[in-house]
Amino acid sequence: MKSWIYSAILPLFAILPATRLFGLKRALLRCAGADIASEVKLVSSVRVYLGGKLTIGRGSWIGHQTLIVGGKSDVTIGEEVDIAPRVLMATGHHEVAASGPKAAGPGYSLPVKIGDGCWIGANATILGGSTIGDASIVAANAMVKGDFPAKSLIGGCPARVIRSLA
Repeated sequence: MKSWIYSAILPLFAILPATRLFGLKRALLRCAGADIASEVKLVSSVRVYLGGKLTIGRGSWIGHQTLIVGGKSDVTIGEEVDIAPRVLMATGHHEVAASGPKAAGPGYSLPVKIGDGCWIGANATILGGSTIGDASIVAANAMVKGDFPAKSLIGGCPARVIRSLA
């Protein structure tokens, strides 16, 4: 995304009605370089600070205070995805420093991919390097890192497959 354009439109996002004017919000994010499909509904408190590309598929809902943040890796959200409030998607990471006064070493980022038809519960965290298969559910407060198959109920910290939904 073009962070300088996003920074310019962010104050406008903040004054728009929370659950109205979805077409205007889609258009504003497209101006900042995001690939936002039709019928996507973003709540006004959504924040995106991403060096990579943001792609959101048709008919998805992005809930209150969702934060998409990180380095230069992409975040891809499929079609008909429901994202509850206060979900964090973070592509940026650090290596563990081998020596020195800081624990955080050099930074890097990994992509996030959420499949079609997923439901992401409130306060879930999805870290870079994660792929969530189609039609999966991520439980509230889960800490997701890694690859998860389609039609899975995913939960816990760290997250694991709790059961198959097939």
